[in-house]
Amino acid sequence: MIHVMIGGAFGAITRYVLSLLFSKTTVFPWGTFTINLIGSFLLGIVIATMSSESILLFGTGFLGAFTTFSTFSVETMEMLRGKKYVTAIIYIASSFIGIGICFSVGYVLVG
Repeated sequence: MIHVMIGGAFGAITRYVLSLLFSKTTVFPWGTFTINLIGSFLLGIVIATMSSESILLFGTGFLGAFTTFSTFSVETMEMLRGKKYVTAIIYIASSFIGIGICFSVGYVLVG
């Protein structure tokens, strides 16, 4: 449990710092998108190379807090409320496809 807590604290801080770099107002939420792709790639590496205890620290803890499905959901809903349907569809599709590809590349790269 302590592994998850420590990893989670560092993951949340890292996400916050990186989100500040992408805080420019744009139609497409590049910050969340980029963070989730990076996190998925790193999770592939973690799953392929680490022990169960290390997966708790880095996978569940750090990367679980680093990536964010809740922000993705809020941003998508805001696009839909703002009638930015095409942007929302592109965001959803590119996120799910990108996450799957990034995880797979990370896993295969070192696995």
